[in-house]
Amino acid sequence: MGKLLSDHQDTEHFSYSRTWDDIETMLHKAEAVKNRWEIQYYEGREENNKKKTLEAMRNMKALEGVIKTLRWTLGDKSIAHPLN
Repeated sequence: MGKLLSDHQDTEHFSYSRTWDDIETMLHKAEAVKNRWEIQYYEGREENNKKKTLEAMRNMKALEGVIKTLRWTLGDKSIAHPLN
């Protein structure tokens, strides 16, 4: 039988050692990377480069989810739930 998916209560695979500073640093990095992809998106549109535009859009959307989750983790009151 195949390997079972990890459960969030499986402490063997989770360290729970991240600090609030670690999370805030990751948030700032994620925002910076998203901003770079946003620049790529607009450049791709100006160049009429569909491949560049789609890649940038896909990465921007992924980072929006990361940012929303990190903000929720930090207690941002404007985010009721990161999956909404």
